[in-house]
Amino acid sequence: MNLPALRGHNAALVLDLLRAAGGIGISRLELAERTGLTPQAVSKITARLRAEGLAAEAGRRASTGGKPRTVLRLVPGAGHAVGLHLDRDELTAVLVDLTGTVVAERRAPLAFGAGARAVVEAAAGEVRELLDAAGRGEGAGPVSGVGVALPGPLDHVEGVLHRVTGFPEWDGFPLRDALEERLGLPVTVDKDTNAAALGLALAGAADSFAYVHLGTGLGAGLVLGGAVHRGARTGAGEFGHQVLQLDGPRCECGDRGCVEALCLAAVARGEVEEAARVLGTAAGNLVGLLDIDRVLLGGRTVFAAEDVFVRGVGAVVAERVRRGGGRGGGGADGGADGATPGPVPVPVSLAPGGERAVAEGAAQLVLAPVFGRADVAFPARRGGRG
Repeated sequence: MNLPALRGHNAALVLDLLRAAGGIGISRLELAERTGLTPQAVSKITARLRAEGLAAEAGRRASTGGKPRTVLRLVPGAGHAVGLHLDRDELTAVLVDLTGTVVAERRAPLAFGAGARAVVEAAAGEVRELLDAAGRGEGAGPVSGVGVALPGPLDHVEGVLHRVTGFPEWDGFPLRDALEERLGLPVTVDKDTNAAALGLALAGAADSFAYVHLGTGLGAGLVLGGAVHRGARTGAGEFGHQVLQLDGPRCECGDRGCVEALCLAAVARGEVEEAARVLGTAAGNLVGLLDIDRVLLGGRTVFAAEDVFVRGVGAVVAERVRRGGGRGGGGADGGADGATPGPVPVPVSLAPGGERAVAEGAAQLVLAPVFGRADVAFPARRGGRG
């Protein structure tokens, strides 16, 4: 069963409400009220979802008049998706159910520099091992597809990589098609930072935010107006290659003084506080340019020194916001009587999900359209697959 192919728009709306209701369930009347569909249409959709094993009764709820209402709930194990994070030196694969809950996980070393074909073989092997080890058992739902997240730049619509920093041999490689051929499953490809940002957006992180990922490289995923922002050429979020120092060290991208090069060099010297200051300066530029609501930090380098990065980046961003002014909101500069409110703060914190956030977000590349949330995941699709 191919879940995305089965879902019409109305059915996806109903599925999304069932997922949001959780174990307590939701009645058909409530579904009709929230979707704007007729009770008859809702009855037909829910009957089909029950027949397919995607929905089940969750008991009865007292009614304000008449007989108690039967409530329905989503069956989490009725479907699954794989999220695959291909980092430069490590692979993380997760199997999630329809609620996005991880039910199985694998990690393995990965040599990104070994070449595209070798990486595809390794990735396909780990996905097969993940599915075999999960032993989903009799009656378990199908795997709808595989979401793959890795360093960019890339074309998420065509699933083709561009000139990945430090790995020019990947330029033009059709990763999506190669993995589909090896796995026999639909594959969706996106940048690691976009995938993590998608997962955070669907979890309600904020309407507009930046997910800043510092691991073996540096990038950012942008959510603006509730949707992942990729740009007209899908190149938005190449955060690590903004130049902060014109005569700085050479970056692997070919430029000098990029924030990625400065941050990673500081970390290599053991100067983590300096790395946090540099990262904060770059994040402050982003806040000043886009006026986003918050900054979320992730990546293994950040998690190795969580307090230093949250404190260091937060201090620089707060100073940038203070100097920039902006909307009033009773901030730290406000008077005691509230007559002179200061700028609205921009919180800096760790992204939920830890080092698994990218892989979990990759799985949402598959699940979001199933639940009618393609507007969040792929708001600027140019048509075709994506």
